[in-house]
Amino acid sequence: MGLLVPMISSRQILAVAARQALLSPASASFAAAASYQTILVEKKNGVGYITLNRPQQLNALNAQVQFDVVAALESFDQDKEVRAIILTGSGKKAFAAGADITEMSTKTFSDMHKEKMYAHWDRIMGIRKPIIAAVNGFALGGGCELAMCCDIIIAADSAKFGQPEITLGTIPGLGGSQRLVRAIGKSKAMEWVLTGEFYSAEQAEKAGLVSRVVPLDQLMPEAEKLAQRISSFSTPIVMMAKDAVNQSFEMPLKPALAYEKALFYSSFASRDQKEGMAAFVEKRKPNFKDE
Repeated sequence: MGLLVPMISSRQILAVAARQALLSPASASFAAAASYQTILVEKKNGVGYITLNRPQQLNALNAQVQFDVVAALESFDQDKEVRAIILTGSGKKAFAAGADITEMSTKTFSDMHKEKMYAHWDRIMGIRKPIIAAVNGFALGGGCELAMCCDIIIAADSAKFGQPEITLGTIPGLGGSQRLVRAIGKSKAMEWVLTGEFYSAEQAEKAGLVSRVVPLDQLMPEAEKLAQRISSFSTPIVMMAKDAVNQSFEMPLKPALAYEKALFYSSFASRDQKEGMAAFVEKRKPNFKDE
């Protein structure tokens, strides 16, 4: 039996998107005011910034980083003033050099199951606003996996990617063996996972993992330029577009095409679609209202 796409009205889909886009931050801790132990958080010009901040540990991902990052992402997702999110690492050496091995090294099979180690990262897939990973330096193991949880990866020319878990006697556990296949194909992903080698930003771009490579001093300006470009469009429509692309990883082609059409038709229930097309006809800049 084929996968069935539920019949949802245009107004239902649009209403859900709009509600999620414009939710008041009062229902969750406001990111800029929240107290985080392992990250820095900022909001400006419609963009939310999250910076991994454990430079002495090369921004290694311990449990507290996981909780802080997910909490900040969810807070920004509910903040109506934030239209796009940039995730990066402090310092020049690392985006995130991997999971915190010191924290994990003595854990048992039972510990991992009881604690559901790193399962919290799965909540990133529920973030509806676009997330740009600005990768500076090492993005290894969990760092590479965290970057792949984002929607777009921009890499500094000094960045290094890899899944070196096999050199530690284990395998990727934050989605690396799954998302990497979808990003660069089975053969390349198998080589990355089975050898534990590091790959340059240029190699990662050639493989299809990275959207673009820029000089290190241009990494944040380029990420900000991209975030501002995305932020200039209708937030509910951006959410729908992100959802449509993500569904290509989850569905066979035929139901995915049907899902895309449902979202496309739904966009015609929005005022922003009317404004965007009217502006095109009238040869002027559109004034989107997130409606």
